[in-house]
Amino acid sequence: MEVGPRDGLQNERVRIPTASKVRFVQALAEAGLRRIEVSSFVHPMAIPQLADAEQVFAALAALEGCRLSALVPNDRGLERALAAQVREIAVFTAATDTFVRHNIRASLRESLDHFASIVRTAKGHGMAVRGYVSTVFGCPYEGEVLPSQGIAVARELFDLGCDEVSIGDTIGVATPGDVARWLGEAQRTGLPFERIALHFHDTRGTALANVLIGVQMGIRTFDSSAGGLGGCPYAPGASGNLATEDLVFALHGLGYETGISLDKLVEASSVIATQLDHLLPSRYYQAARVTPCLPA
Repeated sequence: MEVGPRDGLQNERVRIPTASKVRFVQALAEAGLRRIEVSSFVHPMAIPQLADAEQVFAALAALEGCRLSALVPNDRGLERALAAQVREIAVFTAATDTFVRHNIRASLRESLDHFASIVRTAKGHGMAVRGYVSTVFGCPYEGEVLPSQGIAVARELFDLGCDEVSIGDTIGVATPGDVARWLGEAQRTGLPFERIALHFHDTRGTALANVLIGVQMGIRTFDSSAGGLGGCPYAPGASGNLATEDLVFALHGLGYETGISLDKLVEASSVIATQLDHLLPSRYYQAARVTPCLPA
């Protein structure tokens, strides 16, 4: 799941033109990405960078071969997504109550109760629905998070009707051992691994190692961001997501087929790199800009 256009760009200081966002998504599709989170229908004052969600989706209406999705925070957001003819949405909560309160000014329990009606309405309109659980491995406000906390929230999202649940290391504190313990506990409690995704931030450089533990234990869906873009406005100190280039390079090295061209992925990241006021942190991207890309 490519999250660069939404999770990657939402925290950027420089305002990205709508046309550049559209070209970014198109280039990602050309590289072989088949699931792309394009934007969020959050209130424009909350995240001004994503205020043009309708315009971006309208410009991508003719794009074929991709599942384009958007984050939906509330009923108004769902109305906007439906009007924009979005076919897949995501709702988001967290494993800790304090983080949810900072994020959407509601308790964890209130967020789940509220999303029940959003998921029900979305499914009634034939939409696919993804659920996000943030701060599963650690919280900037509450510290250590027990595996049972995130597992319980993920189970509730499945019970609400979510087709897939993404498990997030929002502040990048998870180690491979933490991931193995969490997945082991999740497996023992019966969470469906075929419907779980893992979402790692690379704050402490462990994101790729954490993914490889997930692969070994049977997870096959991972969130990543082209160029390593990202961060979270509600998680102080959180750096970017795992870079899509780094993830694809590692998976290809293990013999997995991803359907993604690394050459074209670097080109896609270059589209957005020209719009930013900083370098992209992806290690593969940096290397490819100095020396020719290896065969994709």
